[in-house]
Amino acid sequence: MRSITRTGLAAAALAAVVPQAGAQAPALMTAVDSARAVCAGRARSEALVSAALARAKDVSALNAFITLDEQGALAAAKRTDAAPKSARCKPLAGVPVVVKDNIEVAGLPATAGTPALEDFVPKRDAPVARRLRDAGAIVIAKTHMHELAFGISGWNPAFRSGPEPGVRNAYDPTRSAGGSSSGTAAALGARVVSAGLGTDTGGSVRIPCAFNGCAALRPTAGRYPQGGIAPISRTRDTAGPMALAMADVELLDRVITGAAAVQPASLKGVRLGRVKELLANMDADTQAVFDAAIAKLVAAGVTVVDVEMPQLMELNGAVGFPVALYEAYDDMVAYLKKSGAGIGIAELARQIASPDVKGTYEGLVIPRKLPGPNNTVVDAKPAYEAAMKTARPALQKLYRDTFRRHRLDALVFPTVSKVAMPASPDSSSVPVFMGVIQNTDPGSNAGVPGLQIPAGLGASSQLPVGIELDGPAGSDRRLVAIGLAIEATLGRLPAPAR
Repeated sequence: MRSITRTGLAAAALAAVVPQAGAQAPALMTAVDSARAVCAGRARSEALVSAALARAKDVSALNAFITLDEQGALAAAKRTDAAPKSARCKPLAGVPVVVKDNIEVAGLPATAGTPALEDFVPKRDAPVARRLRDAGAIVIAKTHMHELAFGISGWNPAFRSGPEPGVRNAYDPTRSAGGSSSGTAAALGARVVSAGLGTDTGGSVRIPCAFNGCAALRPTAGRYPQGGIAPISRTRDTAGPMALAMADVELLDRVITGAAAVQPASLKGVRLGRVKELLANMDADTQAVFDAAIAKLVAAGVTVVDVEMPQLMELNGAVGFPVALYEAYDDMVAYLKKSGAGIGIAELARQIASPDVKGTYEGLVIPRKLPGPNNTVVDAKPAYEAAMKTARPALQKLYRDTFRRHRLDALVFPTVSKVAMPASPDSSSVPVFMGVIQNTDPGSNAGVPGLQIPAGLGASSQLPVGIELDGPAGSDRRLVAIGLAIEATLGRLPAPAR
């Protein structure tokens, strides 16, 4: 973690916010409550930001941050506190947030977690970041991530601030934080901030929040503006809000889209579908938490229906890698040119620090190839064209037909079938990758919204377990309303003991 500026935190302030070894991580107000407190004059933004900066330093061993903007964040907080009430009463006024480092924030490096972009400092905010800042949010840090967003473990040896490489789990630093929005989730789990932004191609806001006990929304494809974000795939990529509380997911989604506020839905009459392919390979902790969550939801009035989705995994496989790996080349070339980063894709690839990502770029992305039989590679274009013409439309139709036939509000399943794996180079292996994205990938490829909600801690591991709701395309706000009600039923997770 590099601090690009300085801080003026007093020793007394540090003592007030930094827990002693072994103590419980500090409780945080939601972003909603923090903004209301600043508006009413019950809290000063400078105090909120100072506390968040102190917590960020306290958890530096998690490798959650690439850049900590101390001076800029404190200056913005002081401006908020000195502003007239109209400016202090914006939806996110004075609230500290964090932003994944592939999302551009003016004046701060946007590394995308890769050394070649270490010195790239954009002059403009990405639209999603600008909308949060226009609503009064204060970006205190850019968060670490799986390099170039090409993975689900956060095992990235670049930009290390702790003694060991890779972004670490807030509940157990020997475990993976997930990815690719690793640092935002770890910062949330560690109670540094209450809300932040990530990006999601095949699970990258939902997986790390499942591992770190936060909530996250992958919106319907195309619902959020994608400008100013280092890409993988124009078809599959989206930014997404991540937060400790569903109320903050609701608020961030509302600020980004301009949607009307929603209240918790009534769970009586909500219909959720279970698909056997999305219930496979669970470990004991995940199975127990998922089953208990379903039982509580049924008791609260939810109807759970077992449904079949023929060829779900077959269609998904025909879309996922062909689309992401083929589009990655053209989309990154276009991004580097438009952003003014000053390098081309060959130099970007040459400096990649993570072995798994380097192998993917050099062996597949740049030569426009896909894995073939018997450790061979094949040209990607035919598979990509088939995916876009046939497989993806068929997958989207399968989702539409399933929701309509069974009158479902959403599908429900464990976000990840197992708790967070140990943090090690093996966490980036292909078998681990495929296992982790088992449940998040199909909805991503269909372009439907997916909502991750913390469901409990595993009895054996004491690690977070999440459940996901995938809803019909365009049902984002209904999904969030149901998520608010589910959180009220299941409760929020306790902070990690540190």
